[in-house]
Amino acid sequence: MTTAPANILATKLRAHLFGHIMPFWCGPALDDINGGWMACLANDLTPDRTQPKGLIVNARILWAFSAVHQAKPDAQYRQMANRAFDFIINRFWDAKHGGAFWRLDDTGKVLDDSKKIYGQAFYIYALTEFHRAFKSEGALHRALTLFELIEKHAHDGEFGGYIEVCRRDWSEAGPDARLSDKDMNEKKSMNNHLHVLEAYTNLYRETQNPAVEQRLHELIQIFLERILDAKTRHLHHFFNEEWQIRSDTYTFGHDIEASWLLCEAAEVLDDPTLLARVRGVALQMANKVLAEGVMPDGGLCYEGKAGKIIDPGRECWPQAEAIVGFLNAHQLSGEPKYVIAAERVWDYVERHLIDRIHGEWFWRVNEDGRPDANLPKVSEWKGPYHVSRACLETMRRLA
Repeated sequence: MTTAPANILATKLRAHLFGHIMPFWCGPALDDINGGWMACLANDLTPDRTQPKGLIVNARILWAFSAVHQAKPDAQYRQMANRAFDFIINRFWDAKHGGAFWRLDDTGKVLDDSKKIYGQAFYIYALTEFHRAFKSEGALHRALTLFELIEKHAHDGEFGGYIEVCRRDWSEAGPDARLSDKDMNEKKSMNNHLHVLEAYTNLYRETQNPAVEQRLHELIQIFLERILDAKTRHLHHFFNEEWQIRSDTYTFGHDIEASWLLCEAAEVLDDPTLLARVRGVALQMANKVLAEGVMPDGGLCYEGKAGKIIDPGRECWPQAEAIVGFLNAHQLSGEPKYVIAAERVWDYVERHLIDRIHGEWFWRVNEDGRPDANLPKVSEWKGPYHVSRACLETMRRLA
């Protein structure tokens, strides 16, 4: 049974989604000159048109409007979803080789034509959600086409999993094949596999395709047996081709996000034995994040190593994922501490991360308690996906 405080939490996040987040993405974030959405806005909404329009944020925008429209059908949300769909179909899709380009310039010219699998996954995730919302067979067909390209060119048939980056023609990229400059130059990463898992979950939910089902099973096993540390219950970040560990840090946001995404994947597969195993692991992961990563002020720290905090900053997206992950843990266990944790994280967000002047959330609050002025409000990595999803999942789980 949903408690009264939990009901209040759902009411707050519903109001926040429809009254604060979506109006920002329907208004100040729009690019009325070159189409789509602005590539980069500072916290005060000053635009920087030298920055690229990235595949990730544009796919996430499509996902968000498609998902929000299902929760609250609205003509404006449908208009925005159509705008986002047209943009990623007409600007990002590679008509020659298939797949989606990584980056465009402000006018829509291709800057980076590589096929980063992380980006392809979000393209599938978004197209599938657009199909869920509007029954677009064209979107679903494009998502399945991209699934087949990923499986043909990026799947590792010998050791399992997926390489990070392909060239435009889907041949394997050269020696430096990182997702971003912050990443280690290794063959495989947790982050890439987490979002392929997320995309394939959505795709299988809509298609019941046996090939997608097979790969989704494989991805869950990879997380349970390769990526998850059996002792610490944190996720390792980077691996070589044979899944030998190459990193020694973990991020609390990815840990808590994976805890509920793994449950979602196992649920759509409808395998009771696998689901029971995944739920047990998810609870262990959520408990670790709660014990080690949530500070007395309610905020979730960014990064840890060997049981210690090495980056105490509070980035926006881990807070959003923590709310969902802790609510999921409460649903699995019935333990009140997880609802309390979700409420504490939201209280932190309300106090520190919501920009009540210019809209949306600040990217990061530093250890001094102030928003990081050097990080933008909108960028190729910062969109409406984590926050809108946290609101929608809270509404759904506490309905």
